[in-house]
Amino acid sequence: MSRNCLLEEVCQWNEEMCKRKMGHVLPELICIYQCSENSSEQLCVLKVLTDKFLPHISLAEKEQTFFSQTLPRVMTLFDELANKLSQQAGGLSSQNTELQAELRSTIQSQIQLLEVLMNIVHHVCTLEEALTLTNIHSLSLAAFHILKNTFSHCKDSETLYRGRLHLVADLLQSLFKEAYSLQKGFMELLDRIVLESADATDDIALVHNVLKICSVISKMDHALHANTWKFLIKISVKHRVLIETKLPHDELVAGLCEDILNSFSSCLQLAEQMNQPAGMENANTTDCKLFQKTMKLCRFFANTLVHYVKEFIDFLSKSCHLLHHLYLQMYSKFTPSLYAPILSAGPCDQIASVVPVALDALVSQLLPFRPFVETVLRDNQDFSSELAFPQCLLLMNVMGKLPSQSWEVQSLWCSGSRLSEERPRLSLFNVLFHNFQRCHAELSLPVQLPSVMNKGQAQQSISLYEYVCTHLCSFITSLPASLFPVLECTLLDAVLRPHMLTALLATDAWCFLARYGSAELCAHHISLIAQLVKSCCGECYQLSHLSLLLRRMLFLMAADHQVAFVEKFSPKEMSNLLLWRQVNVKALTPELQKTVTSDITRTAIDQCLKWQSSKCALGELEQVNVALAALVAVCRAHGETLNLELQLSITETLCQMWTVLTVEQVLSQRCVQPTATLLLSLVALLIRLVGTTLIVQVVLFLSSLLPLNPPDHVRLAALDFLGSLGKIVIPPDVQGTVLPKLPYLFASLLTDKSWLILQHALQGFTLFAEETCHEEVVPHSLESGGTKNKVVSFLNKVITTVECKELQVERLKQENTILDAHFTTLNLCAVNDPVVMQPSAKRARLEQCEEEYESALQTAENAFKTLQTLIQQRPAPETVMARLQALQTTIIALNTGR
Repeated sequence: MSRNCLLEEVCQWNEEMCKRKMGHVLPELICIYQCSENSSEQLCVLKVLTDKFLPHISLAEKEQTFFSQTLPRVMTLFDELANKLSQQAGGLSSQNTELQAELRSTIQSQIQLLEVLMNIVHHVCTLEEALTLTNIHSLSLAAFHILKNTFSHCKDSETLYRGRLHLVADLLQSLFKEAYSLQKGFMELLDRIVLESADATDDIALVHNVLKICSVISKMDHALHANTWKFLIKISVKHRVLIETKLPHDELVAGLCEDILNSFSSCLQLAEQMNQPAGMENANTTDCKLFQKTMKLCRFFANTLVHYVKEFIDFLSKSCHLLHHLYLQMYSKFTPSLYAPILSAGPCDQIASVVPVALDALVSQLLPFRPFVETVLRDNQDFSSELAFPQCLLLMNVMGKLPSQSWEVQSLWCSGSRLSEERPRLSLFNVLFHNFQRCHAELSLPVQLPSVMNKGQAQQSISLYEYVCTHLCSFITSLPASLFPVLECTLLDAVLRPHMLTALLATDAWCFLARYGSAELCAHHISLIAQLVKSCCGECYQLSHLSLLLRRMLFLMAADHQVAFVEKFSPKEMSNLLLWRQVNVKALTPELQKTVTSDITRTAIDQCLKWQSSKCALGELEQVNVALAALVAVCRAHGETLNLELQLSITETLCQMWTVLTVEQVLSQRCVQPTATLLLSLVALLIRLVGTTLIVQVVLFLSSLLPLNPPDHVRLAALDFLGSLGKIVIPPDVQGTVLPKLPYLFASLLTDKSWLILQHALQGFTLFAEETCHEEVVPHSLESGGTKNKVVSFLNKVITTVECKELQVERLKQENTILDAHFTTLNLCAVNDPVVMQPSAKRARLEQCEEEYESALQTAENAFKTLQTLIQQRPAPETVMARLQALQTTIIALNTGR
């Protein structure tokens, strides 16, 4: 009998006839099917086999008798049809009707193959027997292969068919729908599988195949994508006892993380496209509906990941870097990060209701997991600066959760690695301060974060600094006592860092610790800090940061401990003035203030007198500067309220010191510059107490010094002095000497090119103008139109440089990179080469004869510079030129030795 006749006859058979003749006809039809090279004939035979004979084959024999004999050929046939489409799609056009008909016929054949597979799956689903993977081995292979290739073809159709997609779009849509139905039915079938230990390998392959389909259908259909992931996680959990050690956990986590990031990015893009707030009010807009669906998908993926982590956390050690990166990436694109897109309130609130909640749950699951802790706290984090802010938020999240954890978990996060065999990790505090230091842009702008509600009041926004400081101090209250040494070491390390705000954060936390802890702990810390302050050599940022900490903590010290502190670091000893020059004596009890103030003053004055009696050697001036700095600290605290005896002693010392100070030394000797600065500060602080003679002397001194461009810190001290002159009335007998000098001095500083000097000049001049009774000085100081405009703008608080927020953010992003590199270099220098942080070595002291020559030469050089400046400002009289000729003759005579 011919093939066609056999097929026609079989098609006429009823169910009983098929069942009775199956043993003879089935092998023949399968042979015809396998040997045929005509796709239409193969489809016809396959339909007959499926419809007439498959229902009568027992479940135990279906794989061997039917599936393994027919379905491999189905995959081959489908691939041949797909290759044919790929080769001929480029020539498709509306004019080539023959090729168009052929391609449509090919797609229809693919649809029919999917329908056959769907019928097979539906039939197996109707069986009541328990199913194993062995029963449907070939069926699962064929279904996965064809589904994957079908979805890939549909996904690439725009590229494959290019501008001619509309000619086959209806069939491609039907092809996708059929594949959608097949996948849905096939997943229902797989859900019925009863896994046996022998099937574990096949089940792992099944998971891999479903995962491949997930990657293909990503961004194609939200519902299909979500349902596929839901099924994948479901079977993984269902059969976890047999397959949990063999599951591709890393691939599963990577796939979920990728899908979360993709859906989140899509949400952000859609939110940007939507109109400002009106776009959210119109719920019928396409973008809004798509945004809602994408947001729902993002929530689903996030919740799925949390569920998976909960079930298989013990196998996710290699995936922790992906989970960590996911947290950082999402928060870097989410407000208030500077790298987040600008969104309207509606979409932003919806995203805020999803992202933080999901990530918070993820962190809760991972909190006790050592590999995750090691990933977050590993040393030498190499991520970009834009992820430093999200890392801070992650650490704040961890800090909020740790108090409810066991001591072991808290120690894991806070103690760092202690044993050589452990993976290197820093403590939570170390990583926090490191990343806080890198948030330059976020600390420069008013980045707002939600604060904690207080006593039922509405929640308000706070700055990044306040947010971190509040959380850190709150965490300190719950820290076990055994972890305090780690905290103390970290706080000290942060205080000694070059980044000022990092040191300030550590100082705030340390002061909170001093108030929260015992009085004995506070006293112990202050004693250690005082020793560190005394050990600092020269002026450095470490001394500045430690001194600030010491000044603040001294206010927190108990009265009896203050007494002990004064006894230990007695101000009667010159070596301790290094410490007391940094301290505000108002922190002490009233009784101690009187004693300490008197002791500091007498010790400092004794040092000044000792120096004067030793012929004012420059090599010993450093101790004098320490003594003067201590006097400045005392006068800032008490100033004009000092008792009469101390006032007289200080003013007398001031007068004596000014007699030995020369312009030439200030310009040429670096050690003299701090002396001049301190003396100017002292005169400014005691301006009502010093005599008229000293004031005239200082004004004349500055008139000679400022035109020669002294260092910035000297000019700043000069501004303090000039501003303080507004508090006093210049006596009539010296007004002619003092008042004409003031306009020139103010005008020169108000035109300074340094923004720092200019700002202080504006403040100092304003202070003088508001308080002085010599009002004629003010207009004379503002004769230049540019200077007058600067002062007026300063008084009116006019913003001269306008920068929009977008440009400001971009500028700060660029500065982030520069500052990051700068502070990294400073930290490396501090660690690898501590000597770099020390001041330059002192010059060797000159012999007395050499000193005299050096002093004379410096005086001559500075005098010539002054003459040069005056000649450049206005023509010199003839008498001056004649005297210069005489000086030239003298210089020639000195050079020739005559």
